[in-house]
Amino acid sequence: MGTDMSNERILVVEDERDLREVLSYNLSREGFQVSVASTGSDGLQRARSQKPDMILLDLMLPDVDGLEICRLVRQDPQISRTPIIMLTAKGEETDVVVGLGVGADDYMPKPFSVKELVARVKAVLRRGAHETDEPDRRPVRRDVLEIDPSRHEVLVDGEPARFTATEFRLLHFLAARPGRVYERDTLLRRVLGDDAIRVERNIDVHIRAIRKKLGEHRDLIETVRGVGYKFRDSAAAPR
Repeated sequence: MGTDMSNERILVVEDERDLREVLSYNLSREGFQVSVASTGSDGLQRARSQKPDMILLDLMLPDVDGLEICRLVRQDPQISRTPIIMLTAKGEETDVVVGLGVGADDYMPKPFSVKELVARVKAVLRRGAHETDEPDRRPVRRDVLEIDPSRHEVLVDGEPARFTATEFRLLHFLAARPGRVYERDTLLRRVLGDDAIRVERNIDVHIRAIRKKLGEHRDLIETVRGVGYKFRDSAAAPR
């Protein structure tokens, strides 16, 4: 039985009873504290009251679908940073892109191996627990942008802006290395890890969301056609 993450709390929102019980049993064996919900509304209520460390969220729920629950979680400042792995019978790339677009951190199409899911859960939790690259632990100030990893805080023109955990890591990674161009696959590996979802538009979806939140300063993130992305190198250096 794993105990390295015994303090981590997982909320499973899944309407299929058998799968819900299987997930609860196996995650508990790994040392996680597990709570369950069978509807979207109950899941959202539990997420707000329990503030779990991760949510496993089924896309197809009997009342409020998983996409809407994901949106509502991301809009709630008390739980907006909670990692979300979406579970769904839909496995087409378009569904993956939609899920990532509303703020999901990972995506598991059914049927899936419980062993693989547990590995994904641990990987996503590790992403938020520490950074492996020294620059990713330092505050960054560039142009109108201030990023403080210790507070998970982003200020744009002095005003706070909320980013999901994945968006935050991606923005900070690029801002800490202005002028350097990174291919999409490199960003997936360096920012999200080797076990990140390998769909072509994964990084594009996150970049689009970041630019939207940067508003009139969206051009701080530049597209290098045929290659990938970079943070504008004309921005001021860290102070």
